[in-house]
Amino acid sequence: MPTIRFVREGRDVKCSVGANLRQIALREDLGLYGLKGNLGNCGGCGQCITCFVEVLGENSSEALSPLTEVELAKLKRRPKTWRLACQVIVKSSVIVLTRPQVPFSNSKKLIAAATDAPLPS
Repeated sequence: MPTIRFVREGRDVKCSVGANLRQIALREDLGLYGLKGNLGNCGGCGQCITCFVEVLGENSSEALSPLTEVELAKLKRRPKTWRLACQVIVKSSVIVLTRPQVPFSNSKKLIAAATDAPLPS
């Protein structure tokens, strides 16, 4: 079973191969959305683009499904490491930063610790 390491929340969550990243975050009651997303998200259709996540680590491209057409259109002005959680299918263990557009204290230290620690397979 893959493990998703949620950096901001400081949690490792197990999931099934083929699980949707947004659904995992919501199931685990993690802070996927900021205020705007909490007030009005699209329910996982990729239209509101409020479920940004940043995928960290060396194996990030192989760990998740390829970018969808929706993501290619909606994220063209965003960093290449950003994804829409609602469009992502988990294939293997990965490290994720929710709400990467919102700074938080000790972010560099927490990101370094999360990426340095081995992920369970």
